[in-house]
Amino acid sequence: MSDGYDQGDPATVRREMQALRRRARVVVWINPLLGTEGYAPVAQGMRAALPYVDHFLPAHDMSSLRALCRQLAKI
Repeated sequence: MSDGYDQGDPATVRREMQALRRRARVVVWINPLLGTEGYAPVAQGMRAALPYVDHFLPAHDMSSLRALCRQLAKI
């Protein structure tokens, strides 16, 4: 879970996401900002991570958390 506003080198995020992708059956990224009107994943860290993410889901309120639970139950 992250807002994707990592302050480090995006190449590090990319490298670590590649490693995670090789080890994980499914990668789920939960972003509390994703439910915010007008949000776009433009931060370098988020853009570096997204190619390795299977499910990019919001986690900003109880409704989104219930939907997250339903989605995880299907995986």
